[in-house]
Formats: sequence, C-alpha cells, structure tokens
Amino acid sequence: MRASQRTDPVAFHAEGPVWSQQWGGLRWVDMFTGDILSLHGDTVSRRHVGTLAAALRPRSAGGAVIALEHGFALEDSTGNIIELSALWDDPGLRMNEGGCDPDGRFYCGSMAYDQAPGAGSLYRLDPDGTVTTVLENLTISNGLEWSPDGSLAYFNDTPTGRIAVLDYSREFGLTGLRPFVEIPAEAGYPDGLTVDSQGCVWVALYGGSAVRRYMPDGRLDAIVEVGATNVTACTFGGPELKQLFITTSRENRGPDQDPLAGSLFMAEVGVAGRPVREFAG
Repeated sequence: MRASQRTDPVAFHAEGPVWSQQWGGLRWVDMFTGDILSLHGDTVSRRHVGTLAAALRPRSAGGAVIALEHGFALEDSTGNIIELSALWDDPGLRMNEGGCDPDGRFYCGSMAYDQAPGAGSLYRLDPDGTVTTVLENLTISNGLEWSPDGSLAYFNDTPTGRIAVLDYSREFGLTGLRPFVEIPAEAGYPDGLTVDSQGCVWVALYGGSAVRRYMPDGRLDAIVEVGATNVTACTFGGPELKQLFITTSRENRGPDQDPLAGSLFMAEVGVAGRPVREFAG
C-alpha cells in the first residue's frame, strides 16, 4: 500500500506523532526548531516549547509531558510549561524519542549530536518526578512502545539495524533486551515505531521510504510506501484509530532532493491501533 500526503512539508525534522482525544487530534514535533505541531482539519499550528522538542505524551490530568533537549517538562491543562531539572549539562547530548509504559511512567532516550556510539541512555520519569536511568550504552535511542497486554516493549537503537524486544513488569521495569527483527540494510534503519491492537509492530524506516508491519512472531506482513526518504515515526489516529500517521524529515537531504520531505503522510491500513498510554504525573 502507499501513504498519501496529508500536509505540505511543514517541518525540517518531524518526529513523534501522537493522537489523543484529550488534545482533539494529532500532535508531533519539529525537533530541531523546538516546536510542537498540531493538526486541525487541514491546518497545522505550531507552538515553540524549547531549543529542542524531542517527544511528548498526554498527561492524565490534562496537558502533556514533553522531552526537551536535556530533560523533561510538564505542560498543564492551561498550556503553562514547567521545565524540570536538567539531566546533564553536556551540550553534545540531546533527548530523542520516548513513550509511556502501562503504569503511566514516561521514558525518553538520549543520543549524542554526533551520534557517538554508546553515548546515549534511556531515562524513566515517574509520576512523582523521580528520574531513573533504565538502559545505558545506546547510540540512537528510538521507537519505544508496549504490546497490547503490556508484557512486552519494543525498542530501537537505530544503528543496530534491528528492532529489539524487552519484558516488562511494574516491579522490575524493562528487562531481557533481545533481538526481535533484523532490518536488511538496503531497507533503511529502524526509527520510530508503534504497536496495533493485534500486537503487530509498525516501524518507520529512516532512509527506506517506508513503514513495515511485523507480526508478533517477527514475520514481515505489510509495507507502506512513503513519498519521502527519511521516514521517522508513525502512530494510529482518527475516529476509530485506523489511520496510520507518518512523519518524515529533510535531515541530510539536499535542496533539490525529496520535495515532500517534512510532510505528514497518512495511510488507511485496515487495522486499528490502541489509545495512547498517558503519563500519570
């Protein structure tokens, strides 16, 4: 199947689409401008939140939890944003991608601007404001989402070329990191991902012009072609959560390359996603 272009090229490096009824629809980030974008009908609005906006999820109390360049911030139901304490002071590191677990805790992974191997970590923000380092020695932390029953989490460290899977429990958190699917180099690099209501994993392929769907046993089931090379992330949205929204990037593309890069794309995929997991803090 092929995705259709949903917006003009409105972003340089679009990432992290999230659909929430609480927000009235879709939000995503234009990462390096520090902006959160929102889709209203055919209109895209933009709000600046920091020097960098990496990821966001709705809060159960209203508003959002946001990953900024060096840490987390909380938006309340009125739109006021409070930054929490920075997690590091190294200007060479930044946040990248995240998601919420079944117990309402928000995770986001870091990476080096120069993509130095092993410089990144995965952090967890608990509802009480406590921050815990969950994984270390990562390079480009990406694509974290849980299975429908919450027992598994899927995760990408992009340069490995694979989707990994971990076990999850409230008591022990994420454990047992192991390969789930190997992505052929010619297909692109695994970036953001989401999981549908049948437990299948949809992964955006950076450099691959596509999103792939993998069955719970790791078999390739479907490919959605996208009209831009750098496909960064995907999520389900729409009234029945049957529309797959896909973000793309102009990063590393020349001025005469990829005229649709930075656009939001959408595909009718015939299967429903799951409501977004919210941050409980």
